[in-house]
Amino acid sequence: MSAEITIPAEEVKGSVRFIDVGVNLTDPVFRGMYRGKRKHDDDLQAVLERSRAAGVKSMIITGGSLDESEEALELAKQLGLYATVGCHPTRSTLFEKYNGGPDAYLDALDKLIEEHLNGKGRVVAVGECGLDYDRTHFAPQEVQKKYFRERLQLSLAKKHHLPLFLHSRAAHYDFVQILREEGFGEDGGKAVGAKGGVVHSFTGSGAEAEEYMSMGFHVSANGCSLKTEDNLAACKAIRPDKLMVETDAPWCSMTSTQASKKYLDTLPANFRSLFFPAAVQPEKFVTGKTVKGRNEPAAIGGIAWVIHRINEGISYEEVTEMAWNNTVEVFGLEELNEL
Repeated sequence: MSAEITIPAEEVKGSVRFIDVGVNLTDPVFRGMYRGKRKHDDDLQAVLERSRAAGVKSMIITGGSLDESEEALELAKQLGLYATVGCHPTRSTLFEKYNGGPDAYLDALDKLIEEHLNGKGRVVAVGECGLDYDRTHFAPQEVQKKYFRERLQLSLAKKHHLPLFLHSRAAHYDFVQILREEGFGEDGGKAVGAKGGVVHSFTGSGAEAEEYMSMGFHVSANGCSLKTEDNLAACKAIRPDKLMVETDAPWCSMTSTQASKKYLDTLPANFRSLFFPAAVQPEKFVTGKTVKGRNEPAAIGGIAWVIHRINEGISYEEVTEMAWNNTVEVFGLEELNEL
């Protein structure tokens, strides 16, 4: 497909709106803490204000462990956002370290979901779950598979009729095999009581994206999805009706060394100032400035812009609205349409 813009930037009309489907607002860096050391003041409110100015209407805060899920839900309640509940594959050993063992850990996740299914700050997905074979030094493959399949999110998604927030790194074969064996091989597992979901932070191949979509899942892109030319080619395989966007902030920043830069260079100036405002090093923090190396939800507009640019014939407005509609439908966020 042509790399040339299909609609001139000056013809982008009106405002755009986003839902960041994966953001780690519980990370201490949003409170000025880096590896246990304070480098600047708590600026979470400024981060949120910048996101709102950039068109981010809501976010789903990622839960990566029992403790983090509890924190995510509390923060979501305070801020009027949403959260996921689950245990990241690299933290799978927490099941075995928990007081009472794996069954007690699962029961605690189950109870947390049960208590937050409705109202402000509710849980809208089970996860982050899946497999990560790039980081088996945190949790061996067999441990990850055990708690993905037997005592983790798959059973909870079925029980509570929730979508999955999925993670896959260098583990595609085992990942889809387990999903298929557990009844998620088609229509997102609706036949077994589940509600589809999204493979977030997608960095796989085009064929892998096609397989996820054929199984009824959506695919979410962020800065890590757009690093290389191969990444860009793979993201072209994501159908508009299956697309979501996210930042995975504070991770997965878009940088000048990535293949996406040539597309970001065409971003209209008014959008650039909103999505990528001026930044300073953490040690030189200035109120009102972003922090270098720390991704923010405001950058989500840049993700959508690159997706627009690599897909000939799909305008920026169409990309943003399709991602919005897909997210509202999968996670049951209809109230956002009234904002």
